[in-house]
Amino acid sequence: MQEAYDRVLRGDLVLPDAVLPDAYVAVRGETIAAIGQGTLPPAKQVDDFSGKLILPGLVDGHMHTGSAIGWPGIEGATATAAAGGVTTVCDMPYDVPRAVTSAEIFREKVEAVHQWAHVDVALYGTIRKTGGVDAIAGLAEAGASAFKLSTYEYDAVRFPRIDHPTMVEAFREIAKTGLMVAVHNEDQELVERLTAEARASGRVDPIMHARTRPPLAETMADLEIFEIGMETGAHVHIAHSSVARGFDIAESFRSMGGRATGEACIQYLCMTEEDLVRLKGFGKCNPPLRTAEEVERMWVALTAGKIAYVSTDHAPWQREKKLGDDIFACGAGLTGMQSYAPLMYTLLAERGLPVTWMARLCAENTARYHGLFPKKGAIRIGSDADFAVLETGDFVFDEATIQDRPDARWSPYHGRAMKARVAATFLRGAAIWNGTEVQAKPGQGRFVPRQHRESVLG
Repeated sequence: MQEAYDRVLRGDLVLPDAVLPDAYVAVRGETIAAIGQGTLPPAKQVDDFSGKLILPGLVDGHMHTGSAIGWPGIEGATATAAAGGVTTVCDMPYDVPRAVTSAEIFREKVEAVHQWAHVDVALYGTIRKTGGVDAIAGLAEAGASAFKLSTYEYDAVRFPRIDHPTMVEAFREIAKTGLMVAVHNEDQELVERLTAEARASGRVDPIMHARTRPPLAETMADLEIFEIGMETGAHVHIAHSSVARGFDIAESFRSMGGRATGEACIQYLCMTEEDLVRLKGFGKCNPPLRTAEEVERMWVALTAGKIAYVSTDHAPWQREKKLGDDIFACGAGLTGMQSYAPLMYTLLAERGLPVTWMARLCAENTARYHGLFPKKGAIRIGSDADFAVLETGDFVFDEATIQDRPDARWSPYHGRAMKARVAATFLRGAAIWNGTEVQAKPGQGRFVPRQHRESVLG
């Protein structure tokens, strides 16, 4: 007689290449033990989601839990992740008051994850503005999923610009680890000059954020980082391209033997300069929102397979930091974690594209790039039993439902019509969101180290 599974979920399973209607996935312990269709196997608990979609738990490759209030921000940011069907987040290293620039700081952050996280967390590492290259090997050994550097400086300690000689040296060391190095791609000199000119002319209205950070600021930085990647052998990744040309540039470097890739944040697939004008500070992010025509070009790049994965760049700034008439004084970054799954489903549905793309671009590919696959990002036997359950229909996103601290309950997608909502989320076989409340406790999430040093690019 077959031993009963701990849990069986029934519904339409969404895989990267197919949807299995009226199927099931069985869980034993924390992992997936069986997948099938037809009669359900014996189980201690059955969760019947007939008519709903069961996707692999989403893996967000780009978020900032600690940029606003430091590591305690992990608690709220991962709670809203659970509500958004996200079971693994890859957290950026630019935390308050200091960045994750050594194995010692990295291990301290791991402990913070184990204290506060509601979902599983992978961690980026970075380097100091000067003298930090020697820490790269230790960060990789500590389990970093990737590295992050910047061509633009927001803060000399927390978010520094790395100069070209140091970047060459750092890329060489990162290449030895096999890990990807993601880069914030904006040209400092161009942005600073344009911003100074705008301020001098008295233009501090919202559209000037886009005008002072033009596409050229991105593509100039893209060329720099990919050339350094060619020289050093590092896998260089655009952390967020708001323009399709960034992915074309990456493709051209791959054709020359380079290890060059890039990701799209979801806002660049649906929001435009008009949204920046409408939302003011609440629509400010870096790089900025672009034209409607650029959004269409982004979809051409996505359809052509040029985009590695789709992320959120979730940055839950306090509401007060997004207010004011001077757009340059507002904090840069959008919330997007809880809206991630409903919005991505909606964008695909609106364009008549298959939901399987969501399993690939928002789960499997992200896990592959961060060395977490097949533990994360997949519905397959032996993988962690992480699931996002979507109920399709007509819904409206309400920022009041955001599962974070009160001053982070704002969203650029407030009031947007959605074609799905997250009905349930499961982390390693445990229910952590039931459609209305987070069931996970702080500390239920775990740090997920990179599982191997193999590159997704071979």
